[in-house]
Amino acid sequence: MDTLQHIQDLVRHSSDPARAHKAQYFKTGPGHYAEHDRFLGVPNPVLRQIAKTSKILPLPVIEELLKSPYNEERLLALFFLVNSYTKASETERTELYHFYLAHTGQINNWNLVDASAHLIVGHYLYAKEKESLIILARSSSLWERRIAIVATWYFIRKGDLQWTFLLSEVLLTDTHDLIHKAVGWMLREAGKRDQQKLRAFLQERAHCMPRTMLSYALEKFSPEEQRAFRKLKLSSNTKGTHE
Repeated sequence: MDTLQHIQDLVRHSSDPARAHKAQYFKTGPGHYAEHDRFLGVPNPVLRQIAKTSKILPLPVIEELLKSPYNEERLLALFFLVNSYTKASETERTELYHFYLAHTGQINNWNLVDASAHLIVGHYLYAKEKESLIILARSSSLWERRIAIVATWYFIRKGDLQWTFLLSEVLLTDTHDLIHKAVGWMLREAGKRDQQKLRAFLQERAHCMPRTMLSYALEKFSPEEQRAFRKLKLSSNTKGTHE
C-alpha cells in the first residue's frame, strides 16, 4: 500500500520552483482568493500519472493529503478520489460523494473544483434528486457555489441542460468573478449541445448578466450575434444610469 509519505515524496521529487513562482495566475496575493495557497510547480500530467500508477489510496490517506498546504497535493488527492469513485460500487460511491462534500473546505481553488466536481458530484446526482445543488449554489462558500455549477458539466455531457440553466439563474447576481467565469463556461458548454436553448436563455437574461459571464457564454456565437447580445447589456447599463 502506498503511504502518505511515499506519495508526497513522489510529488516533491517532481517540483519545479520556477514553475511554482509562475502560479500568480491563481491570485495568491494578499486578500485574493488563493492568498494562503502554496505551490510546488508540479504539472498536472505528472500528478495524473502518479494517481494512475499508484494503488488506490484509502480514504484516511486521501483525507490527510487533502490537508496539505500545497495545491498540487490536494489536487492529487482529488485525482485519487475520482479514481476510487470510478471503480467503486454504488454504496461506496455514496460514501465518497458525502466525503467530498464534507471536505469542500480543502477543495478551495478553481483547479481543484474543476478537476473533480462533475466527476463525483455531477455523476452521483445525475440520476438522483438534485436539490442539494441549489443549497450549494446558495452557499456562502465561493467553492461550494462553483462546485454546484461545474457539477452540471456531467449533465451537459449527457445532454441534460436543465440544471445548468437553473443554477445559472440562481448565480446570476453572484458578485465573484470566479463564479461569473464558471457560469459562463457552463453556459458555453450547454450551447455546444443546443445553441438555440442557450440563445433563448441569453435573450431573456443577457441584459442583467455580469460582463465576464456573458463573454464566456457567447464565445461560440457569430461575431454579429455577440455584438447584438452585448448591445442588450450595454443598453441596460445605459438605461440604469439615467433612471
